[in-house]
Amino acid sequence: MSSHPVVRNRFDYQTGFGGYFETEAVAGALPIGRNSPQKVAFGVYAEQLSGSAFTAPRHDNRRSWLYRIRPAAAHGRFTPYAGAPRLASAPFTDAPADPNRLRWDPLESPSTPTDFIDGLVTYGGNGDVSAGTGIAIHLYAANRSMQGRAFFCADGEFLIAPSEGRLAILTELGVLEIAPQQIAVVPRGVRFSVELLDGAARGYVCENYGAPFRLPELGPIGSNGLANPRDFEAPVAWFEDRREPTQLIQKFQGGLWATMLPHSPFDVVAWHGNLAPYRYDLTRFNTIGTVSFDHPDPSIFTVLTSPSDTPGTANCDFVIFPPRWMVAEDTFRPPWFHRNVMSEFMGLIHGVYDAKEGGGFVPGGASLHNQMNGHGPDAASYRKAVEAELKPHKIDGTLAFMFESRHVIRPTRTALESPALQDDYDDCWSDFPNAVLPQ
Repeated sequence: MSSHPVVRNRFDYQTGFGGYFETEAVAGALPIGRNSPQKVAFGVYAEQLSGSAFTAPRHDNRRSWLYRIRPAAAHGRFTPYAGAPRLASAPFTDAPADPNRLRWDPLESPSTPTDFIDGLVTYGGNGDVSAGTGIAIHLYAANRSMQGRAFFCADGEFLIAPSEGRLAILTELGVLEIAPQQIAVVPRGVRFSVELLDGAARGYVCENYGAPFRLPELGPIGSNGLANPRDFEAPVAWFEDRREPTQLIQKFQGGLWATMLPHSPFDVVAWHGNLAPYRYDLTRFNTIGTVSFDHPDPSIFTVLTSPSDTPGTANCDFVIFPPRWMVAEDTFRPPWFHRNVMSEFMGLIHGVYDAKEGGGFVPGGASLHNQMNGHGPDAASYRKAVEAELKPHKIDGTLAFMFESRHVIRPTRTALESPALQDDYDDCWSDFPNAVLPQ
């Protein structure tokens, strides 16, 4: 093996969004000039992972070639899996669509050993998993790593945003480490396992059934700004030849199924292509804002978008509200009161959200404002904003985000019956005085 060194650092990365990568953990394992030679070096197996139809246009076509110790097809029959009892999929019909503004405290820490998969709790979503449209929104609370277990989602990609605790996400194509203020996206069908690096973890997941997340168009902003492609990172090839029983769980058409493998599924020694998991550091987001007057639309905070068949109207936007300077003159600076055709599910990673300074919206919590229902700053935030001296001011020490969708986000019965649901959320808008008109 001296002429074919094995790369052991699992936390190396390649940079770029949607680019074409090639990487090998054993020198010489990656075929040159072809994808599927008659005999692959070292007897590894060539396997294509397709994230789009074969005939998708080149700019939308996503696929990678994997070179692995054993073919992924080598597994037994899947049988129904009874774990993760609070994980659900669209269409969401176990509770009526709810027009009320809703807000939740953080998930309680589990009282028994619970890993990432069994710790998922679905709060709501929309669309139809069988039609490939819409999203599901989950929160997770875990206190153990996925020991001897792996998972893949055949229904959509997973966008994972931790609010507490670092994660090591082992995937077939390499390993991603993320902490609060970072995100990871695992494509549909990619097998992965989650290790907890700090003993416990909480966070949020957007399961995207629709078009894969991509960078939004910049329009008049120009060629630079928002999330820049160079700041996204994909893993290098890393593998383990661990011949121990591993439970493989898949999510398929909303159901969970499991089988046993006699080995680790993370045995890809080399790969090339443009379909890969990736991570992004949200502190690198290049915020764009006004330098004259008026609070701009929140769309300027879009990190990733999953487009729909209606131009400009997203299946899902992932939007963040990071630290930024406020300098607008003669302007109410927090987000204004509004009613929106889009539906908004918000989470808070850390700090205080500038439109909810009155309390109740805390890190690890969540809120839901469905389409055409009025919302905006609470009374305390409003009073502070209208009385503030309008000098340059930096909003700092905070990071909130939003999953925004063209469709109504239907809450699950689990979310509506959760003890974390705040029954007094409407009260934050109850203390506004009437306007005083001239007589």
